[in-house]
Amino acid sequence: MNVYKALTIAGSDSGGGAGIQADLKTFQELGVYGMSALTAVTAQNTLGVQGVYPLDTEAVARQLDSIGEDLTPDAVKTGMLFSGEIIRTAAGKIRQYGWDNLVVDPVMVAKGGSSLLQREAVQSLIQHLLPLALVTTPNIPEAEIIAEMTIASLTDCEEAARRIAQMGSRYVVVKGGHGSGNGAVRDVMYDGKNFVYMESPRIDTLHTHGTGCTYSAALTAELAKGQSAEEAVRTAKAFIRAAIEDGLGIGAGHGPTNHFAYGRRLRAEGNEIR
Repeated sequence: MNVYKALTIAGSDSGGGAGIQADLKTFQELGVYGMSALTAVTAQNTLGVQGVYPLDTEAVARQLDSIGEDLTPDAVKTGMLFSGEIIRTAAGKIRQYGWDNLVVDPVMVAKGGSSLLQREAVQSLIQHLLPLALVTTPNIPEAEIIAEMTIASLTDCEEAARRIAQMGSRYVVVKGGHGSGNGAVRDVMYDGKNFVYMESPRIDTLHTHGTGCTYSAALTAELAKGQSAEEAVRTAKAFIRAAIEDGLGIGAGHGPTNHFAYGRRLRAEGNEIR
């Protein structure tokens, strides 16, 4: 039996909608064995983040050594890394173990507006992590910070993707969910030469907590199974669209998405996740 394995290096969300909880649920739903290295523990729910408690770098490094010495992942993703020290520690271990199937989700701000990345850590992300990335998946606010520009149009998204690719990431996906308007959401994927555009209808809902984590986790799972970057991105987009459309409707604020939705849809159509 061929067991595909994926590793998430991210923070814990006590509400279960984002972070490693969302990542592990997504890995499982897509038929991939999930592993985790925690960078921080957060106290949060659908109303916001009530506390952030980062781990020290030794704890992060030891977790990654434990994985690297015994359970080599087929793909790795990073999420909330919080500080420059943790970013440098994670990047060093990724380089040490040769984990080249890397998805970088540059988590910076929680859905309710709380900062999840220290300001000084952005340069560490650019200098140490992006050069190792196979795919980087910023939303528009994150892309604006990394690319140091304002994004107000498709042309701006393309330029931001170019700038981020020049920082070392082989592929860049600028996600359009934070764009203005009620029409289609357009994601822009760039491979250093060409653009691919992926559109879907905008869904009118408050329950979008953890969408970025879930999207990047689905992408990571598909890479772990040997899919190409574009194929993995298309599956990730279908996965998160189903998760948002079939929302759970729980919590009094920005509720989580439905990680069961994509698999349930496939099974209802007589198909199975491969």
